[in-house]
Amino acid sequence: MKSLAVAFTGPSDSGKTTLILKVATLLKEKNVLAIVKNDPSDKAQFDVEGKDSWKFAQTGAEVVVTSPTRTTLFSKRQKDLDAIIELLGDFDFLLVEGLKNLPLPRIAIFRNKLDESYFECSDAIAVDGSVCLSDYAIPSHIAILDLNNPEHVVAWIEKNAKKVK
Repeated sequence: MKSLAVAFTGPSDSGKTTLILKVATLLKEKNVLAIVKNDPSDKAQFDVEGKDSWKFAQTGAEVVVTSPTRTTLFSKRQKDLDAIIELLGDFDFLLVEGLKNLPLPRIAIFRNKLDESYFECSDAIAVDGSVCLSDYAIPSHIAILDLNNPEHVVAWIEKNAKKVK
C-alpha cells in the first residue's frame, strides 16, 4: 500500500466535496481509498436515535458495530490524524477534507474569488473560469489546477501526496 495523503480546503460551498468525489472516483479504479471529513460545527449524525448502537453510544463508551460488509466506530473522543490513520488500516490514498492545520500537501478550492488567507497553508489551488487569476498575486510555489479537470488534480496528487505511514 502506498499510504499517501493529501488535504482539500476552501470556503463553504466552494466545491470541496464535489472535487473529492470526482478525484475519488478516478483514484478508486486502481487504489484503496480512505476519506476523512472534518465537521468543525459537530453537526454530523452517524446513528439513528433509539437503535441499539445509539443507546450504547449514549453511555459514553467507544462503540464498534460490525456486519458482513462494514465496520463502524462510534467514538466520542477527538482523534488526531495518526490515530485515524491507524484505525483506517491499509490504503493507497487518504483524502482529507478540512483540517487546515495538518501538515499535508493541500489543495485549496475556490469559485468566483480567491481568499488569499489560504495561500499560507496551500500547495495548490483549484479554480474554475469564474476566478480571474490575474486579479491576485499568487505565490510562485502554488500550483494552479483546473477545478473542472479531475484528471489534472489526480496527476498533481499522485506527484505531491505525502507518505503518512
